[in-house]
Amino acid sequence: MNMNVSRYKFIDVFQENPDGSLAPKRVISINGITFSPGIAFSPGVAFGGVDFHRYKYLDIVAEEREGVLIIRGFFK
Repeated sequence: MNMNVSRYKFIDVFQENPDGSLAPKRVISINGITFSPGIAFSPGVAFGGVDFHRYKYLDIVAEEREGVLIIRGFFK
């Protein structure tokens, strides 16, 4: 199994939409749930148990596996 664990800037993984929602720029997975680009995350709503708006200024530690970015955590 090829694992590539790296640190990413939040803005490199998510975009902020004009309505304030966030959307992944690529396929991501968190807590076993996979999301594709085009999904919008509104403030205060948890997806996979995570409100991404709480972490939007933090870095992301993630593992790349078969084209999916598996988010492992958020760090300052």
